[in-house]
Amino acid sequence: MVFVWLCGHPVSPLRPICDLRVLDHFVREARDSEVIMRGCRGGCGVMNSYFVPLTSVDFAVLEQIDGQAEEVQTGLSLLVQALSAARNTVSSSPLISTLDNNISNMHSLSQILYSLHLQQGRSTALSDDSASMSIQTQEVSTLPELLQVQSSFLRGKVRLLFSAAPACQKRNR
Repeated sequence: MVFVWLCGHPVSPLRPICDLRVLDHFVREARDSEVIMRGCRGGCGVMNSYFVPLTSVDFAVLEQIDGQAEEVQTGLSLLVQALSAARNTVSSSPLISTLDNNISNMHSLSQILYSLHLQQGRSTALSDDSASMSIQTQEVSTLPELLQVQSSFLRGKVRLLFSAAPACQKRNR
């Protein structure tokens, strides 16, 4: 019924979300996940090796907003893949819930990036091979390492992209 009601009205484009407090919320949750993982005693899963994005910033890429957006979007995709694979090895319900929340947050950040109009299309799930070839990656083999990389990636590359986004610059002037 709601769908029929919406069909008669034009859909407006997503409004950019430029408030860094939104990102800060995701960073806090990533840090909380690290703390939860440090306290894990059993059911923490058996990790394989997963490729995740490097968290160091390449300032040559930083100057090109399109390259930076692609790098962040691909990094988010790599993190979703690694978190999803790790989730499948965990047997502890609280950890499963924590990983589900992290995966959801990565998808939300992808949607926020989309709202900033930094790239033409939405990111699709990438295979490990295609994602790791488009940006520099590192290999992690434990859940604490994975969660630490996620937290660092959000605090570093994602924060820099959000603060440099043209849609956000216009709103701050």
